[in-house]
Amino acid sequence: MKNWIGISLGDATGVGLEVTLKAVAAEAPADDTKYLLIGDEQSALNFARRQQLNPPLQKFSGYGATGRFFIANPFAKPLPENLPAGAPLAAHAAIAALHDGGQRCLRGELDALVTAPVNKQAIIRAGHKFVGQTEFLSELAGTKRTAMMLLGTDERGRWLRVALATVHIAIKSVPEKLTAEKITLAIELATQSCRDLGLARAKIAVAGLNPHAGEGGEFGDEEITTIAPTVQAMQQRGFDVVGPMSGDTVFHYALKGEFDAVVAMYHDQGLAPLKAVAFDSGINWTLGLPFIRTSPDHGTAYDIAGKGIANPGSMIAAIRLAKQLAKNKS
Repeated sequence: MKNWIGISLGDATGVGLEVTLKAVAAEAPADDTKYLLIGDEQSALNFARRQQLNPPLQKFSGYGATGRFFIANPFAKPLPENLPAGAPLAAHAAIAALHDGGQRCLRGELDALVTAPVNKQAIIRAGHKFVGQTEFLSELAGTKRTAMMLLGTDERGRWLRVALATVHIAIKSVPEKLTAEKITLAIELATQSCRDLGLARAKIAVAGLNPHAGEGGEFGDEEITTIAPTVQAMQQRGFDVVGPMSGDTVFHYALKGEFDAVVAMYHDQGLAPLKAVAFDSGINWTLGLPFIRTSPDHGTAYDIAGKGIANPGSMIAAIRLAKQLAKNKS
């Protein structure tokens, strides 16, 4: 373990910088990890001074530098103050920071990358072809075998871990886009995630697509034609997996500890229960990348940006998971 965690600061007109600096300050006493923040230098240095980050944030000069908190700006020029929410310049800078962080990980310079929120609409309007940070980093790493996992704990410390078979697509497109290959990949990566976390087992539940998992084909046959055969094939390969289970009950049993992770068929099927359980501490973890990438499970929150009231809980959890995974990997 190199003891370096990189954090791309995301959209400069959102809450990314605020939650990052609050989280780093809160997590600093836990160990001697070094943090490289990737984004606009001057705004970060000014905010760090206002937050009285101690030790102070320094401009990055190299991995051998003395200190623990550094900022590097891969964008061509400093950002002006008081940019409007979703400004194209902020979107360009966010993409530059994300690309730089990914490249540093691919070069083996960082143990992990934590990504602060970006705004997809702002990035697309600025002229970038962009689906999401998960897809951007997957393309950068040259792999398509990735999946999104969301995880978090409730107030009793019970974990819910959800891997998604499909992600950012319209609900009407899910049945045609949901394939045996995507479900297989999600099961494989969810199983590997349990091992990466050091869990004692990797018992995976697969949700159905239709209400009550289709009631034996009464409404929808995806469970019969696609999901059940895939689960059976994975069982024959030795995976500890069951399903399809009704989407209205499977998360309850997972939260009780009967399963270590759930494979959900589409975005909101998995994220709605996760955010009900861990709204302020949820984590987005990209499975299948050649490096560790985590992210807070919230957006840019333009409405509260710059007010100093953003909750850093999800960013703290994302940093802690990144450090845990790096330690387990080493």
